[in-house]
Amino acid sequence: MMTDEERAEQGMRVRREVLGDDHVDRAVASTTGFTAPFQDLITRYAWGEIWSRPGLTRAERSMITLTALAVLRQDAELAMHVRAALRNGLTVSQIQEVLLQVAIYAGVPAANHAFAVAAKVIESAT
Repeated sequence: MMTDEERAEQGMRVRREVLGDDHVDRAVASTTGFTAPFQDLITRYAWGEIWSRPGLTRAERSMITLTALAVLRQDAELAMHVRAALRNGLTVSQIQEVLLQVAIYAGVPAANHAFAVAAKVIESAT
């Protein structure tokens, strides 16, 4: 069993590895008294608990995350996680396949929108 402090430390390490120091530094720097509990929550649980579990690779977690964000049309989070997916070793072709899968199971409009968001990120990353 990890303490909350250990989970937070692990979460921050994983968060930085997946999202990059620049992104995490910006998020930490913009934390206020109001947003601090949320930052703590996502660091400990999203990154320190879920993204740290051994059952899936980071690439597999990225595929699932891209799918969920595409379906929910969460543009900013989708763009961030396309960058993270590339950091986690997904190829552009794999991201394309994820979004094609979204088209069949969640609808063409959601996938069309996700392709537009992802294309901007991929273009700027290459």
